[in-house]
Amino acid sequence: MIKIVSFKICPLVQRVTAMLEAKNIPYTVDYISLSDKPQWFTDISPTGQVPLLITEEGTPLFESDAIVEYIDETSSPLVADISPVQRAIDRAWSYQATKHYLVQCSTMQSADRETLLERSDKLNKSFEKAEKQLGDGPYFNGEVMGNVDIAWLPLLHRAALVEKHSGYDFLAFYPRMKAWQAAMAKTGIAEKSVPADFDEAFSNFYLADRTFLGRGANFDETPIAKSPGTGRNGGCC
Repeated sequence: MIKIVSFKICPLVQRVTAMLEAKNIPYTVDYISLSDKPQWFTDISPTGQVPLLITEEGTPLFESDAIVEYIDETSSPLVADISPVQRAIDRAWSYQATKHYLVQCSTMQSADRETLLERSDKLNKSFEKAEKQLGDGPYFNGEVMGNVDIAWLPLLHRAALVEKHSGYDFLAFYPRMKAWQAAMAKTGIAEKSVPADFDEAFSNFYLADRTFLGRGANFDETPIAKSPGTGRNGGCC
């Protein structure tokens, strides 16, 4: 059986596990601490990063883009009969999501409103592009869920959790994005692709008192000094 080596709140991992869930491919997960990586992991991971997929034959694969392509090439596609042009377009739109995973991680860790708004600008640009591209849905390319939907799922899922716990809605001004978020939520893939305690682990890190979102995103709050560890790589993969 395929094995995924994971850090619990990593969006790159969720993209991989969501793809496996969408295709009903069985897999197991080993969770590690990125601050205390086990020797067996560093021995087989060229980058020391997650996700890592270990094939049934025992070959470790790294880099989420390469892993997703491997899964696609060794299983039935989510959408059949896609032309090479459409596959290229889908990869491009998937990249528009994945290159903003760590941007979202950084934004969620903002210690004050000014930092949150500043960092949100990059996210908003990506949301604006998707909003213009989305049609009547429910999914990115219409009636059938595909690879682009899976790539955007971590962004949509985390935005939903932030709204649930803090009241702050990253997608407030993007009605088509909101509808897409709701459609993806109905599939249940988000919950299946993360550990049972994901909500707690996510909230403890991104919605702690050190973050503006964790304090309820009160825009009347007096700005405070930024807390240590709120940079781009703090706690994410």
